[in-house]
Amino acid sequence: MEIKRLLITRFSAAGDVAMCAPVVKALAEKYKDLEIVFLSRENFSPLFYFMPDNVRFWGVNLKCDYDGIKGLNKLFKEIKALKIDSYADFHDVLRTKFLRLRAFFAGIKTAKINKGRGEKKRLTRLGALKSEALKPTVERYKDVLTKLGFDVDLNIREVFPKNLPPLPAEILALTGEKTSKWVGVAPFAAHKGKILPPETMEKVVKMLSEKGAKVFLFGFGDKEKSVTEKWQNAYANVVSLVGKSGGLMNELLLISRLDCMVSMDSANMHFASLTSTRVVSVWGATHTKAGFLGFNQKEDDAVQIALPCRPCSVYGNKECRLAEKYKCLMDIQAEQIVEKVFQKI
Repeated sequence: MEIKRLLITRFSAAGDVAMCAPVVKALAEKYKDLEIVFLSRENFSPLFYFMPDNVRFWGVNLKCDYDGIKGLNKLFKEIKALKIDSYADFHDVLRTKFLRLRAFFAGIKTAKINKGRGEKKRLTRLGALKSEALKPTVERYKDVLTKLGFDVDLNIREVFPKNLPPLPAEILALTGEKTSKWVGVAPFAAHKGKILPPETMEKVVKMLSEKGAKVFLFGFGDKEKSVTEKWQNAYANVVSLVGKSGGLMNELLLISRLDCMVSMDSANMHFASLTSTRVVSVWGATHTKAGFLGFNQKEDDAVQIALPCRPCSVYGNKECRLAEKYKCLMDIQAEQIVEKVFQKI
């Protein structure tokens, strides 16, 4: 049976959803007669704004509108009304397992991601120094499509187009005209094992400023706003965007104009990757070998310390087991990061 309408689901997290975008674009460009519906959380819609015409982003609020079994049954009823031929589950969590099962019994062809849980456990047990690099997450997404009969080539140069809209007025009011190198800094992450000591990252910001770059600080929430505004007030040509950017789309448009983004192993690394912006990524408890390096980013641009205990977890969410806590982060020097930034700008 020829597949004419495909549903893809991935609800979280932001970085994982962003990594779906290159795969979706590659699929849409090759199979121009295929209708693709990408179902995710509504706040991620800007990541898919510049997709080909045969891609539709379907954003939902799961907690408000589709909570619990009753909500999932309601959601599947709406899915079924789309008359999809196949369902690619890029997430494979309880919510999507339920939807996938309903789809299977409705006669819809289904396939799910192989997250490589066993391989990842082995990586954290043996350490990266004794392990080969695992399959990149974007390749795992591609494999789901292969199971459904699609042949997708991920050798695409860009996800967002080069001719993006101009910066909106509210962003220009913060940035001013570009007269120097622009460097983004995203100091935060979801877990402690992925965050540099604040004093190290503050020194990075200070050094970038002293070297003539204009620095834009990215983050979310009151706590992060307090930190970034403190740095903004302390150093010249440093601008905190936290709570001021006007939303994800505006931030993506600004990121596309950066000469470089400095980011932890977090969502901003993947946002920058969609805009073809070079990222100097910083890794602590996690490791590039786990498969989460940004799409088309270079291993040479990753800053990380070679320790036998790394990675101690795939997501950075486990307590450090060393007596000298988070040596993987504590031993990274601000100079290493700044030097890496200016190697190519």
